[in-house]
Amino acid sequence: MTKKQKKMLGRILLAAAGLLVVKLLPPISLPAAIPLLSVSGAGEGTWTLSPWPLYLIPYLIIGWDVLWRAVRNIANGQVFDENFLMALATVGAFGTGEYSEAVSVMLFYQVGELFQDYAVGKSRQSIAALMDIRPDTANLEAEDGSIQEVDPEDVAVGDVIVVKPGERVPLDGQVLEGTSALDTAALTGESVPRDVVPGDSVISGCVNQTGLLRVKVTRCCEESTVSKILDLVENASEKKSTSEHFITRFARYYTPCVVIAAALLFALPSLALALLDTSALPGFLTGTVWQDWLHRALIFLVISCPCALVISVPLSFFGGIGGASRCGILVKGGNYLEALAHTETVVFDKTGTLTQGTFTVTAIHPQEPYTQEQLLQSAALAEHWSDHPISLSLKAAYRAPLDAARVTDVEEIAGHGVCATVDGRKVCVGNSRLMERQSVNFLPCDLPGTIVHVTIDGFYAGHIVISDLPKADARQAVEALKQCGVKKTVMLTGDAEAVARTVAGELGIDEYHAELLPADKVAWMEKLLSSKSEKGKLAFVGDGINDAPVLTRADIGIAMGALGSDAAIEAADIVLMDDKPSKIAMAIRISRKTLRIVRQNIWFALLVKFAVLILGAFGMASMWAAVFADVGVAFLAILNATRALQIPSSN
Repeated sequence: MTKKQKKMLGRILLAAAGLLVVKLLPPISLPAAIPLLSVSGAGEGTWTLSPWPLYLIPYLIIGWDVLWRAVRNIANGQVFDENFLMALATVGAFGTGEYSEAVSVMLFYQVGELFQDYAVGKSRQSIAALMDIRPDTANLEAEDGSIQEVDPEDVAVGDVIVVKPGERVPLDGQVLEGTSALDTAALTGESVPRDVVPGDSVISGCVNQTGLLRVKVTRCCEESTVSKILDLVENASEKKSTSEHFITRFARYYTPCVVIAAALLFALPSLALALLDTSALPGFLTGTVWQDWLHRALIFLVISCPCALVISVPLSFFGGIGGASRCGILVKGGNYLEALAHTETVVFDKTGTLTQGTFTVTAIHPQEPYTQEQLLQSAALAEHWSDHPISLSLKAAYRAPLDAARVTDVEEIAGHGVCATVDGRKVCVGNSRLMERQSVNFLPCDLPGTIVHVTIDGFYAGHIVISDLPKADARQAVEALKQCGVKKTVMLTGDAEAVARTVAGELGIDEYHAELLPADKVAWMEKLLSSKSEKGKLAFVGDGINDAPVLTRADIGIAMGALGSDAAIEAADIVLMDDKPSKIAMAIRISRKTLRIVRQNIWFALLVKFAVLILGAFGMASMWAAVFADVGVAFLAILNATRALQIPSSN
């Protein structure tokens, strides 16, 4: 418990003890009648102390802050809040002689507020703990090699920091020296460590598990990945969902209406009692005296407090956003979380989203007398000096060290390929146009991907197939979306028709469109948006860089592969902090669970309040029932809201 909560607990115990003492005290005799403080005793000419001053002591101990806030808010023009309603109800109870009830109601209210505050605090602490990933210090390496602990904000781009085993990486950078395994669970939700070596990039918020790392800082503290994540989560509450906007508007009009209704509940029957003959009416309609109708009106006021809705609904969305962040899913606001629950169409980019985004050698087809190893070695040597993605994939596939001295007379032919002299023999590596240019008869290949043909001294030596492979969980992601109730999955890509058809068939995509320019993707997005249902939402999943126009146009933009990508974080509404498209289905499950909790809280609060309001109007509900309908319902709704922090395993 916080210091404030402990102080409130002490006030509750003191007031409860005071109330008990006052109730057990015998009548206190007075020597004479004292105005306002004395009542007639048991015998003629005897006087006893009125109980209200004694009950006022525990009442002020437990309720002075509520009274003060009510007066202060009225002075500031904020009249209709729960402080005003509780103050009016309990002061009114004092006015009607219900002293014990007035103190008890205020006591029960403060107990409920304490539990409510504790529940809210625990949920916020849980969310804060999930995002407690920004280190307070960084180990800055000076020019003489000494290490100094400094604030990460004091480290400039280009400085060198040292990250010891067990420490969090304080800033984004590039490894200069050392090897280690990084725990990225706080950012991506993945438990498998990521190995890093000199030259690799590291991002802030990861935990260095094994070796000592010297890191050159590439981003200042304000621009680091962890700062952007924290900023997104902290500011998510600014973008309210439809439900949150409804509750805000509802509370604005609801409270004044019930205050007016309570006033009428007191005034109209009291006036009728004074002017009409009500002897023929049932007793629960007439009441005994005007004090009875005042008491009913006060009960009506206590019941009407909308705090169960005002607190629990935003807390549910905050919990859902916090639970999603625990899995490496960053949601920029409650409105996007709510929209995600209604997703019926998911549109994917291909490269980097459903596929790995890197070329990989998937097949080697040599012609006699060459072997697979000879064909790959010749191609890798010829491409040795090129930084083209295809060249890099060939060199990566060969794996063995390449001796640059074996390669001379390198000639790059734009749009065709590369020719070079390797071990005194002319090797040409390229596409079909290069083969036609050399008048070489090449063999076609039915496998999907990019075909790299190789000739050695003018003889066709074979071809190598290079493909962008689907991600390991891509098919699982599509299946999970269909299990979630997504009606259609679509793939938009600029790749060739044959490649798109193969990938779509392999992953189970319902519809695909290939060879698209960025403008074509936007045009297809417009068609898909017009074909969905009125309430359904369309989500586009892309890498957030070249797909920014489509991400912006979709109902929900989801950035894939956004680990350290500024463009993705800026363009998308939801950011997945790893390369796993299967997280999309998880995000939908989280959004739907959060929305179910919100609806449960709204209906539970409204139904209980409505039922007790009716009972209170007919004199069938006590002030205790009224406080339960206010504080008790709020407390139960808040406890229900904290369930949004838990990650659902299925629909």
